[in-house]
Amino acid sequence: MVPEALAGLTAIPGVRTAAQLREPDAGPGEVLTVLPELARLFPGGGLRRGSTIAVRGATSLVLALLAAATRDGSWAAVTGLPELGLAAAAELGVDLERVALVPDPGAELVAVVSALVDGFDLVVLGPAPVQPQVARRLAGRVRNRGTVLLSAGSWPGADLELTVSGRRWHGLTQDGHGHLRARDVVATSRGRGAAARPSSVELQLPGPDGAVAGGGLPGRRLVEVAG
Repeated sequence: MVPEALAGLTAIPGVRTAAQLREPDAGPGEVLTVLPELARLFPGGGLRRGSTIAVRGATSLVLALLAAATRDGSWAAVTGLPELGLAAAAELGVDLERVALVPDPGAELVAVVSALVDGFDLVVLGPAPVQPQVARRLAGRVRNRGTVLLSAGSWPGADLELTVSGRRWHGLTQDGHGHLRARDVVATSRGRGAAARPSSVELQLPGPDGAVAGGGLPGRRLVEVAG
């Protein structure tokens, strides 16, 4: 049963209650660290507590966003991703000892996400149809608890949206033979306030060793041109 599984999460050492998340040194304005290669995607250089972030186009980018934070001591929960590759997550730098999994929330999606938001620093939600009114309610809970919600897909009214494009694999010859070694992508962020102006970085996701690596060109700001 989902409630029983959620009750068991409170026994995990280090998982904090909602009240503890609001301690003075862990307020909603705190920024959780991200890998240096990803910092340019965020106005404050990291994941702002109390924010909702939609990541479209690559589950690997969602996992990469957990890497630095979990290594720095934050706890993360992942739900709605039953086929999550833990080996790939570890290669991307995620500390698996600080990740709790609820593979399938079933019909209790809202209850599961609400409970996870109450106890974890970061909550990852797999692709799921969320109605705007439900998204607003959960976003309010995220703000109050000082959590970061990462949606692997669209999220109505997200504070920030990341998209991945320009995928190109290295390692294959023109006739299609060889071994895949790395994948070039372009990650772009756009959101509200300071994030209203799009920001884009070129990455290797994954790089040759499975982790995130910088692309061939430095990160750049995208400027919209009318017409």
